[in-house]
Order: sequence, then C-alpha cells, then structure tokens
Amino acid sequence: MALHSANMNSKLIFAPAGKEAHGQAEQFTKAVLTRSDLDPTSPVRQFHKWFATAQRSGLVAHPETCCLSTASLPSGRVSSRMVYLKELDAHGFVIYSNFGTSKKAQDLATNPWASLTFWWEDLERQVRIEGRASRLSREESQKYFDTRVRGSRIGAWSSRQSQVLRPTEDNDANEDDGRKMLDEWVEETEKRFEGEDNIPVPDFWGGLRVIPEIVEFWQGRQNRLHDRFVYDKTDSVEEGVQEWTLQRLSP
Repeated sequence: MALHSANMNSKLIFAPAGKEAHGQAEQFTKAVLTRSDLDPTSPVRQFHKWFATAQRSGLVAHPETCCLSTASLPSGRVSSRMVYLKELDAHGFVIYSNFGTSKKAQDLATNPWASLTFWWEDLERQVRIEGRASRLSREESQKYFDTRVRGSRIGAWSSRQSQVLRPTEDNDANEDDGRKMLDEWVEETEKRFEGEDNIPVPDFWGGLRVIPEIVEFWQGRQNRLHDRFVYDKTDSVEEGVQEWTLQRLSP
C-alpha cells in the first residue's frame, strides 16, 4: 500500500474529538470485560444478553442498528450500509432488505461472506460478527413483511434499490432531480394493491441470515487498551452441535 503524505494545511479533518474540531479523544472508563463475564459456550446467548442490556439501559436509542458489510469477487471491493437487526435465533442474525437490484445482492451473488458490526456508544461496547449469509424462505420473510406498515410494504415493491433515478423528460433538471421517477413507481404500486390489505412479499425482497463463524465482543477501556474476546466456531464431532473456542485478543 502506497503511503500518502499530505500537508497539514490541506487536511479537512485532523484528530477530531466529539464536538471539538480537534483534540484528545475521551477515555473509555465505564466497564471492564473478563472471561468470567461471558457465556462459555455460546456467542448467540452472549449477544442476546448484551442486546437486552442495551435495550434496558435507556442509553441506546436503537440497539438493533448495525453495519452490514459485503464484498464482491474477484475485485474484493467492500461496501457497507446501516441496517436493522430484525431477528436472532440459534442459527444466526437476520436482517431484511432488497436482494434483487441492490449492491449487497450483487456482492452476495459472488461472495456469501458478510459481517455485521454493532456499536453501542454510551455503553462503550461493540460486537462484530463474521459469517456466511443465506436467504430466508419466502414463508419466513412473509411473516416479517406482514408486520411492516403498509407504506413500507408498498415501498419495498416500488424501489429498484441502488438503481439510478433520472429526471423525467418533461421536467427541468432543476425542478426534478430524479425523485419523480421513484414517486411514479410508488403510484404504480399503490394502484396495483389498491384496496388490498394482504400484500405478498416481493420475490426480490426478504430476510438474510448471517450464520456466525466468528463473534467478537469489545469493551472500551482506558488508553485504548480495550477488552476483546472472540468466539471462533470449530468443527464438532457431533452432528448438529456447534462448538466454540473463546480467546482474549490484544487491543
């Protein structure tokens, strides 16, 4: 990797610290994490415990928010986006999205590996998951789809996610920057399902389960000497049984 040296005067951002333009970052001092604090055999149970703590704390507005990262092959280019965790079970972590036209769909078509990262700032905690991703069945996706408000279900049908929205020909570019095309798709979908309450889940939309292979729990500590523990899935001699190693990592 080539090193790039920039003149200090050319830096638009340098060593920011919260609301300050630059300065020393705050210390992490709220908690410690030791092996005895963690579930010895299951990162899923441990995640559930931390997630419940984040929900009850009143400090984390949306603990279900996470960053989903995917990478395309053969280029290896990584793309990331913020999504909501919608389900957790013994098999893994489930999010819902468009898997027809989206960038994530293109990536996953060439490379099934994905990662999720949760950041709960006011608890000074982070969880990172790596694993293979697989689509949920239409029946499973329909159960969640039915819980969404009607507008969101219409939106899922309407949007060709990540496709370019172009100004319509009969509008000046200064008046329409492409949003009208999306609005027209929504109008078409509204007419299609007019008067219908039971809207089917689109074939191109649904759940994605990240089946964990590695799960890291991170607790901030002073002087950036954080506590990090990683669960790593191992091959089990007993079919259907998941076994995990648990090790502390250097920060």
